[in-house]
Amino acid sequence: MTDYRSINRASWDERAPAHASSPDYAVERFVADPGHLSDVVRFDRPRLGDIAGLRVVHLQCHIGTDTLSLHRLGARTTGLDFSNASLAQARSLAARTGAEIDFVESDVYAAAQVLEPGAFDLVYTGVGALCWLPDIRRWAEVVAALLRPGGRLFLREGHPMLWALDDTRADGLLAVEHPYFERPEPQVWTEGGTYVATDVTFQHNVTHEWNHGLGETVTALLDAGLDLTMLVEHDSAPWDALPGRTARDGQGEWRLADRPWRLPQTYTLQARRRG
Repeated sequence: MTDYRSINRASWDERAPAHASSPDYAVERFVADPGHLSDVVRFDRPRLGDIAGLRVVHLQCHIGTDTLSLHRLGARTTGLDFSNASLAQARSLAARTGAEIDFVESDVYAAAQVLEPGAFDLVYTGVGALCWLPDIRRWAEVVAALLRPGGRLFLREGHPMLWALDDTRADGLLAVEHPYFERPEPQVWTEGGTYVATDVTFQHNVTHEWNHGLGETVTALLDAGLDLTMLVEHDSAPWDALPGRTARDGQGEWRLADRPWRLPQTYTLQARRRG
């Protein structure tokens, strides 16, 4: 396998400053309003519950807006990411808002080697993280290693059905074209631009990504020593995953404009580590 980490890191490193300056991440609003939360965490909050006082690690935290939002809900928060450029933006945001958050640079598979194993009450992973990982079972083992007995995983992720779709057909149909299940080799994409509003032109446009079926993810967690406590599928996503086919709702989420109940776009999964 090619060095997917270096290829993907180059893409994220280049995009981190553009993301931080994009209105979609609302960095300046975080600075101006001490009560502001990211749209992602605001959506998660009813299922997340009270996390005040909990020791939380946010895996694949990117520029830290969700990490800061968890901190603002009272958690003692650590963010981990493999992109130094992303962490530079996250640390800058924390400093500008006076938030005491630890940010650690590491590949997610090495998280239990650079953080204290068994020390966290909550492992949080946000939308668009798992597709960068080739092996869902290794990820589940990392989650289990980080959690204390009884500790909880909170995952909201893009639905594998969404990732399997091709929305580029000339006839306008949504077709199942890409893998639903995890495959050994990645899907290799060459795409300019990014998922937020920006006029920046990027040079590093190749990424390597993997899909992970819902059953594969649940089974990996069960085998790693966690028990499933929640699985909710949502017909919406916090970004416009299917441009031209969606409409935005009052929560900042995007749904199919035509019969949104046809497609799960994201899901929320929670699980607890066995004692």
